[in-house]
Amino acid sequence: MEHNAIELSGLTKRYADFTLGPVNLTLPGGAILGLIGENGAGKTTLIKTMLGVARPDGGTVRLLGREAEQAKADIGVVLEDCFFYEGLHPRDVGRVLGGVYPTWDGALFESYLNQFGLADKKSIRALSRGMRMKLSLAAALAHRPRLLLLDEATAGLDPVVRDEILDEFLAFACDEQHSILISSHITSDLEKAADYIAYLHQGKLLLCEEKDRLLEEYGRLACSEAELSVVDASFLAGVRRGKFSCEALVKHRARFAAAYPHLTVERVGLDDIMVFINRAEKEREAEA
Repeated sequence: MEHNAIELSGLTKRYADFTLGPVNLTLPGGAILGLIGENGAGKTTLIKTMLGVARPDGGTVRLLGREAEQAKADIGVVLEDCFFYEGLHPRDVGRVLGGVYPTWDGALFESYLNQFGLADKKSIRALSRGMRMKLSLAAALAHRPRLLLLDEATAGLDPVVRDEILDEFLAFACDEQHSILISSHITSDLEKAADYIAYLHQGKLLLCEEKDRLLEEYGRLACSEAELSVVDASFLAGVRRGKFSCEALVKHRARFAAAYPHLTVERVGLDDIMVFINRAEKEREAEA
């Protein structure tokens, strides 16, 4: 029986100065979810809570159709920082983890070391950030997980290395048996790789939709204040007013074009969507 890769229902985590959730989110098997949000939005907290590193205060987590604790052996994790002891050699990591994971595939790990140019490196201390990230990815993949959880795994990497790592993600999730959640500030990576996009703002999940539908549904309108004043507010997801003109994030782009054929709406990227929705949320919070 096929299961959803991730099922979060009412997931909540409270700290003294921050609350995550309640988060309701489902990721089908075989899909890649891009998790976006500003710094401090709760992306890392969400991943830690899913893994049980942070104990949730409410709600449930099911991964691969099971309780999170029961699914741990089938989950690979890559964090922003490489936490392997710097005195180890890349092959030493394989020897250590081979005793931890019953499904560890030493030959597969060795093939990744060769593919990533890590086999002959002397120590982790001497590795660049990109090479350390490749080592973390090799270690995460070598125990043959079904779900990857990636927290800013491509942050700070040059475009060539990022593209190489993204290709590995796409190869991993090319069938319905493997899925990925990747949090990233680099929305161009998510536009390339993700099937779904979830947007966290101050601990609240503001949207979770198919990426292609999201990019098709929203558009950017540049117009005058007078032109904006006649637009039905239900079409507007966010507005930015300047001294001489206005910009707005428009929902239901096709319907808007039919209703206002004299106004031009351009396609947008994930950055535009996040910036406009974030601005609208802050305005609502200020008015509350």
